[in-house]
Amino acid sequence: MNKKSSLVTIANLSKEKIMYLLQMAQEFEKRPNRKILDDKVVATLFFEPSTRTRLSFETAANRLGARVIGFTDPKVTSSSKGETLKDTIMMVSNYADVIVMRHYLEGAARYASEVSPVPVVNAGDGANQHPSQTMLDLYSIYKTQGTLENLNIYLVGDLKYGRTVHSLIMAMRHFNPTFHFIAPKELAMPDVYKIYCREHGIKFVEHEDFNSEVISNADILYMTRVQRERFTDLMEYERVKDIYILRASMLKDARPNMKILHPLPRVNEIAYDVDNDPHAYYFEQARNGLYARQAIICDVLGITLDDIKK
Repeated sequence: MNKKSSLVTIANLSKEKIMYLLQMAQEFEKRPNRKILDDKVVATLFFEPSTRTRLSFETAANRLGARVIGFTDPKVTSSSKGETLKDTIMMVSNYADVIVMRHYLEGAARYASEVSPVPVVNAGDGANQHPSQTMLDLYSIYKTQGTLENLNIYLVGDLKYGRTVHSLIMAMRHFNPTFHFIAPKELAMPDVYKIYCREHGIKFVEHEDFNSEVISNADILYMTRVQRERFTDLMEYERVKDIYILRASMLKDARPNMKILHPLPRVNEIAYDVDNDPHAYYFEQARNGLYARQAIICDVLGITLDDIKK
């Protein structure tokens, strides 16, 4: 057993730690049903709605034998009576061995991890970080490409507010990627992440066009939703929303190894005719979330790879 620790951000995970967690996920994929947490309670506190992330974490906990407590709607909790986040965390930590939390405020997970006596896993805080999504993305990339090193990764759509793409850039800094940022001007990658790339020697190219020629060298094509609610000018939204739709016809020049990822839910940015294409991988990617989150829960509880292999 290792000591217990929270997972708030992907930014401070070493290359060795990332590869270690991917190895753990691999073990869970071989055998997802284990009773190694049958004496543990996992609390899922979702102050912001999420179907996929919550169900994935709860399934991970259940398949490991843990009990799950928590809420999916803060309106039914004492926070609606004015209870502070600190008091909620302190109260829940009396009952649970680990807290999985999604919150609408950036920095809420870091704060919770500082006040909580039990480990906290960040399941998304505002537009900030989504480390468990990043781990399942890394696992999906690793599984499909056989490596994380020297890949061409194309990020498409909402690169301004999409926390999944921001976390992915930080995680990939160890692996010499070349990023291609494809977005309308209004949703371009924020300067802070471009500066991060320059500081860490990460190569990147920016595009506004999205067509078969632009994406022909991609190893990973990571699609995101262009979010209507982010536009102040709806005419502008109407102009760009259909530029960033991936259709099967655009895949004719794609590399054989190329895989299409999407954090889901999708709206119209991937046409349904792509679903049956061999490059499509987004539903398998979602399934990989189960194994990645099993690894995360065990790791924060101090359970090691050796413990799992026993």
